[in-house]
Amino acid sequence: GLAMLTKSMNANLGIMITASHNLFYDNGLKLFGPDGLKLSDKIQKKIENLIDNKVIKHLSKPRFLGRVKRLESGTDNYLNIIKKKIPNNFKLKNMKIVLDCANGAGYKSAPKMIKSLGAKLIVIGNKPNGFNINKNCGSTFPNKLQKYVKKYKANLGISLDGDADRIIMCDEKGSIIDGDQIIAALTMQWKKKKILKGGVVGTLMSNYGLENFFKRKKIKFIRANVGDRYVKEIMQKKKFNLGGEQSGHIILGKFATTGDGLLVALEVIQALNKKVKASNFFNVFEKIPQKLINIKIKDENILKKLQVKNSIKIANRLIKGQGRILVRKSGTEPKIRIMGESKNKVLLNKCIKIISERIN
Repeated sequence: GLAMLTKSMNANLGIMITASHNLFYDNGLKLFGPDGLKLSDKIQKKIENLIDNKVIKHLSKPRFLGRVKRLESGTDNYLNIIKKKIPNNFKLKNMKIVLDCANGAGYKSAPKMIKSLGAKLIVIGNKPNGFNINKNCGSTFPNKLQKYVKKYKANLGISLDGDADRIIMCDEKGSIIDGDQIIAALTMQWKKKKILKGGVVGTLMSNYGLENFFKRKKIKFIRANVGDRYVKEIMQKKKFNLGGEQSGHIILGKFATTGDGLLVALEVIQALNKKVKASNFFNVFEKIPQKLINIKIKDENILKKLQVKNSIKIANRLIKGQGRILVRKSGTEPKIRIMGESKNKVLLNKCIKIISERIN
């Protein structure tokens, strides 16, 4: 919504205060330029340097400051933009949907939009108080969504994150559907409609099963660094119109400049509205078993230590030909993320343990 409004209002900058997919104490800023795109790493680094180095000398004098005005129509303006991107005859009278808003940014807009289309809606995570964003709810805690989908025998479950740019879903059987599965299903839908351009952009975290699936279907697949901005950069460079992350950041280049959970949900629901079960729609490729562990760290440069580097080399040698290992620092938390993929679970656990013991 912020990306769309920054662009449509010809604003110089869009600023979002958000904990993203984390808890409230990780609140930070997301910055969008006049084109609705996130600012580049280079520009963000310049801003960070200004803040770190005697910020007072860069501040405007009081008489030159802008004025604050609350945009009361913001939610409606955003929804009006969304409505123009979906067919006029799109209705959801026969659908029962559970929607988890993560006590975050989508708590008004998402229920309002889906209700207006006629769906029977069960809403959770829609009572933000400033401290409960993503707390035991939302896309990083899909167990709650599963529970409600089963309880109310819903056709579909939709879970946003705190800033509503991620989406994780749940089918009518209660199975969790991640970003890779959503991307695969939408790719086949767009290919059928002949609106897929070029190919698909994933990330280093995208499941290897997804890559194999696209190879079989002769669909170009490129991996970007983790982060939706990097996905978008490659989409622009290669002129692709679909990309995203396993975590649920999905960019529909045909409609938006950034991840938008509500927009993706509506695109999926349009396909399901023709009496297609969610479990069938998302059953597109076989996932390679994947394991992800997060380790809290105190030393920001732990990955540069020789013993850690060596442990990663040893693990990669062991798993070569049978899977892959990816070790990276989180972009939002003081954590190291270790992800491994292999059908050989014993080997996978062994390789992850070799690295985690050195980091710990």
